[in-house]
Amino acid sequence: MDMERPVAVITGASKGIGKQIAISMAQAGYDVAVNYCSDRAGAEDTCRQAEAYGAKTLLVQADVGSVSEIAGMFEQIEAVFPNIQVWVNNAGISDEAYFEDTTEEFFDRMTRVDWKGVYFCSQYAARHMESRGIHGVIVNITSNQADGCWPRATVYAPTKAAVLKFTKNAAMELSLKGIRMVAVAPGYTNVGWPEGDIRLEAAERLPMKRFATTEEVAQAVVYLTSPQAAYITGSCLTIDGGATLPVVAANDFVK
Repeated sequence: MDMERPVAVITGASKGIGKQIAISMAQAGYDVAVNYCSDRAGAEDTCRQAEAYGAKTLLVQADVGSVSEIAGMFEQIEAVFPNIQVWVNNAGISDEAYFEDTTEEFFDRMTRVDWKGVYFCSQYAARHMESRGIHGVIVNITSNQADGCWPRATVYAPTKAAVLKFTKNAAMELSLKGIRMVAVAPGYTNVGWPEGDIRLEAAERLPMKRFATTEEVAQAVVYLTSPQAAYITGSCLTIDGGATLPVVAANDFVK
């Protein structure tokens, strides 16, 4: 008799890092629920790729910036997967605007998904796990911009810093219930840009001279949710090729 596969839910899994996390979790032996907001075709493709690794999948549409839609999402997931072991808060908006040009609409749209969504998805996931006695893991995808400073990020970066601080505080409370919460902070990541894309030119300014791959970020999530990481909670793993290290002007002369 086949053993029941554990279940992972990934928000914003129709493309990019979220898509690869869902596929990598399936490869690691999980059934997966794939959340999306608007890109159904992309999410369906994620499910097909996850199913190639033997995973049972569930496609679920929800705007994580709405608590009522989060509640509805959980009802749909629990009807198919009654025991969620891993929840990955990946959904986010990475739009840019100069500080003096930022509007209230822009501010509210960014923070409701990137910060409010993470908070209340985590709350629902934690309640689910606690009510079923599951010693699960919640993973928050933040960004190296929580520490580093880039232009046009006076909304995006603070929301990611909020997620990082939230991870630490919530992990302290959840540890009493046997639930871990961790964060992963990617830096520049090639989410499918073709070779020669102008955005990739920034790689030359990074210590490692390249962007991360989505697979590298996803494998960090696989590790952090595994038994091998059972003593890790409240921590953040930064994956940015050294982008936020102090600038060393004479680095080329280091032997």
